[in-house]
Amino acid sequence: MKKVLASALVLTFVGWMSARTTYTAPQTWTGIISDSMCNGDHGGEVDEKECTEKCMKNGDKLVLVTDFGKKVWQISNQNFPGLSERGGATVKVTGELKGDAITISKVDKP
Repeated sequence: MKKVLASALVLTFVGWMSARTTYTAPQTWTGIISDSMCNGDHGGEVDEKECTEKCMKNGDKLVLVTDFGKKVWQISNQNFPGLSERGGATVKVTGELKGDAITISKVDKP
């Protein structure tokens, strides 16, 4: 009886761990690279690239803004090559969504 109970507990634990492990396929988003201070809203009278660069120098993080400013995605790998140079630009980003942040694997023009 103890062996059956132990086996059942092991199988339950393995099933629970499998359910917790999620493997996500890469996804693609199109949006604007902005900063976490402005979240895509730079006031309309300033250059978006210059504003993003200024905010980055002040310590703000890069974000991806989609759905015409309705959704702001955090970017987990801030040091992705070429990302910081695309501030204020519309891009097509490929990556994995982990929690509430995108881990970028590729950045292209839309």
